[in-house]
Amino acid sequence: MILTASHHNEDAGEHTMAQYFRIHPDNPQMRLIRQAIVILNNGGVVVYPTDSCYALGCRIGAMEALERIRQLRRLEDSHMLTLMCRDLSVIGSYARVDNPAFRLMKSLTPGPYTFLLTASRDVPRRLQHPRRKIIGARIPDNSIALALLQELGGPILSTSLILPGEELPLTEPEQIKTRIGNEVDLVIDGGVCGLEPTTVVDLTGDEPAVVRAGKGDVSIFEAPSRV
Repeated sequence: MILTASHHNEDAGEHTMAQYFRIHPDNPQMRLIRQAIVILNNGGVVVYPTDSCYALGCRIGAMEALERIRQLRRLEDSHMLTLMCRDLSVIGSYARVDNPAFRLMKSLTPGPYTFLLTASRDVPRRLQHPRRKIIGARIPDNSIALALLQELGGPILSTSLILPGEELPLTEPEQIKTRIGNEVDLVIDGGVCGLEPTTVVDLTGDEPAVVRAGKGDVSIFEAPSRV
C-alpha cells in the first residue's frame, strides 16, 4: 500500500505531489511559514530543515500523519520520535527537568543535541519509549525550524529523513521532492542540509550520558581523568 498526500483530497484515487516551498534559510518568509502551519494543523506530514539534517514532522495528536511517517521510514513501534521544541519552557511542559539538566540544556541550545528526559505525567504513552517513561526533545539551531515552532505554538513530532535501507539522510530538497513527493504534504526547501545526526544525551540518570555521538560536541561530557 502506497501512502500518499492525496488522502486529504476528495479524489482519493489521484496521487497529489507535495507542495514545495522555497524558504530563505536566514530570513524565513512568514507568509510561507504560516501556510506550512496550516498544513501541519490539517494533519499533514512536512519535510523541513534542521541544524543537523532534513526531518519529517507532524503535529502532536495527528495520529494518521504519525502513522504515515512510521510507514514511510518503516519504523518499529518502539522507535521514539523527537519532540522538536522552540525553547526550554516547551520542553519543560513535556518532561521533568531538574536544575542541573536545565543549566546544561540552556548552555547547549539551540543546537544539534537531542536530550532524553523523564516524561511528565501528561505526556501520552505513544510519545514515550515503550519500556521507559522517557521522551526525546531538542531545540534546533535553524531559522526555518524555529519559525515553524514559534508559529505553531507547540512541538513538531519529528524524525530524521532517512529512507528505509539507506544509511544517510536525504539532503537535497529537489531530490527529496522527487523521491517522496507523493508521500508527504509539503517539502520545505531551506537549502542543502547536513548528513550528521544530532548528539543524543541521556539526562535521566545521575550524570549526563552520551548515547550517540553526532554533530554536537561531546567533549564537554567527558569526565576529567582522576589520578
